[in-house]
Amino acid sequence: MAPQAATLIFLRDRSVEMLKKDLILKNPLRAWEPDTGHNTATPRLGLVVAPRGAGKTAVLVQFALDSVLRGNRVIHVSIGQSLEKTKEWYEDLFQELSRSYKLEHVSEVHSEIAANRLIMTFNTGSFSAAKLEERLTDLIEQNIFRPESLVIDGFDFENATPEQVQGLRKLVHNLKLHTWFSALRRPEDKQVSALGVPAPCDRFEGLFDSILLIGTDGHGISLTTLKSDVAASKDHPAIRLDPTTFLVNES
Repeated sequence: MAPQAATLIFLRDRSVEMLKKDLILKNPLRAWEPDTGHNTATPRLGLVVAPRGAGKTAVLVQFALDSVLRGNRVIHVSIGQSLEKTKEWYEDLFQELSRSYKLEHVSEVHSEIAANRLIMTFNTGSFSAAKLEERLTDLIEQNIFRPESLVIDGFDFENATPEQVQGLRKLVHNLKLHTWFSALRRPEDKQVSALGVPAPCDRFEGLFDSILLIGTDGHGISLTTLKSDVAASKDHPAIRLDPTTFLVNES
């Protein structure tokens, strides 16, 4: 390879790495993802609770994008949503990020995200910890895809038992997977725990290290910390979601 061509490739790769670092530092969700490199040795479980259509999937996707940018491999488990629809979330949010930050080298970063993210779908009612473990074990043992992070979107907490949620916690801990879940809040159900965690997730709050609540107020869509084991998140500025793009931003 000619020296000039090698130099251009080096500068391009350096620019891509600088772009990724910039995106990591600008991401408001960093308050709940404190490590600057790969995931820490102790897996953490997070939960995002929201009414239908308020942005649960968008927040999980942005956690997943942040994890990939930090050099992790991510599996996105989608329950009751098609592969195509889940891909659309990633494409739309990445494009919005690109426009918002006026990114260069978009194609290189996009390709890296696609290579280090795997989407796994389940039909509603067919998901279980045992089935998830079987699929994950196959991927890992056959050296197809070894994840460091996991997001689980659409798990039915309303009909879940403590044993089922505990089983999922045990599974992701055994596999050392840092994991975020989404949960549906029904506005008509006013029951909440002492921490403010709404039903049906109030029964499971002790199993999660971080719990975030998406809600609306007079200024739009807010993201509130109900529980966190990360000191930085407790004093972090308020986080909001753009009502049009669902991108997270600081208010």
